[in-house]
Amino acid sequence: MTPPQNNTAPEVLRQHAEQAYAHELAALAQHDRFPRPPKWNLSPRAVLTYLMGGRAGDTEITPKYVGEARLMEIAVATLATDRALLLLGVPGTAKSWVSEHLAAAISGDSTLLVQGTAGTDENAIRYGWNYARLLAEGPSEAALVESPVMHAMRQGKIARLEELTRVQSDVQDTLITILSEKTLPVPELNTEVQAVRGFNLIATANNRDKGVNDLSSALKRRFNTVVLPVPDSLEDELSIVTRRVESLGRSLGLPDLPPALDEIRRVVTVFRELRAGVTEDGKTKLKTPSGSLSVAEAISVVTNGLTLAAHFGDGELSSHDVAASLIGAVVKDPVQDQAVWNEYLETAVKKRAGWKEFYTACREVS
Repeated sequence: MTPPQNNTAPEVLRQHAEQAYAHELAALAQHDRFPRPPKWNLSPRAVLTYLMGGRAGDTEITPKYVGEARLMEIAVATLATDRALLLLGVPGTAKSWVSEHLAAAISGDSTLLVQGTAGTDENAIRYGWNYARLLAEGPSEAALVESPVMHAMRQGKIARLEELTRVQSDVQDTLITILSEKTLPVPELNTEVQAVRGFNLIATANNRDKGVNDLSSALKRRFNTVVLPVPDSLEDELSIVTRRVESLGRSLGLPDLPPALDEIRRVVTVFRELRAGVTEDGKTKLKTPSGSLSVAEAISVVTNGLTLAAHFGDGELSSHDVAASLIGAVVKDPVQDQAVWNEYLETAVKKRAGWKEFYTACREVS
């Protein structure tokens, strides 16, 4: 017998922002009465509404970023100037998420992406060659392979560069001419590509990587930096985790489960307390583990717990489902982090009202 299928999930595992939120972007464009910079699909005000949430006619715009609106105003305004935007923050502060949604709202295309790594070379940022055609015909436009940045320059769109500080310093500096002169020379063809209006670049960097490949002072001057902080309050972080878990559940085709806000609140509380080194009430100091304990990891823990509950449990997220994934997120170092975790359970969790089942479940898998 063929088991019933969940037909509400999209075919692709993860849609691009401009696909997943196409109805919101269309509604904002329809009701947008403010001036738009050249090649922008929406005005800066409409882009801000898309990020922070609101309404466009009868359509509710869901918030993509939970935090200080002024930070998003600065980010959007930067992209309307000739300065590039650098989103800086610790892991899990939604840098990539914000970058994707900015590109989707402004250009309608978030796919012009360069993923920065230690192995990223100049070709990934500038251009490459189809070597079969290059050998057969020599250098020509037909043999040229555009990078996402070059394509964005030609089309007047937003390009994205993830983890800029992971890229080697000499490769980073490839951006200087692009960002200052808005030109990409192609000496092999004795020509250049000049950026058309609407082009800009969003880069992200993890400030825990400081010192890995620091940006040169010349490159820093080409960016306006916006530092994204961790969520200010437990309620803000809870809202972020809940929304993203619901979205991931739909994309993964998980059965609809009743909301388990108590369990999600516990996960978020654990992450915030261990990250800060003190309990939420400020009464007990705690040792911090070696991991970052980011919001993204909290989302992963809850999603894994929901998957366990859906496929191997009674369909309701329980402390036992959460605990199984939580340990792996906290205990990265089996010696140091395990000691930190055990101490946290005994000093902060054991006597906390309403947390007995959670404490027992964590002890069973520790």
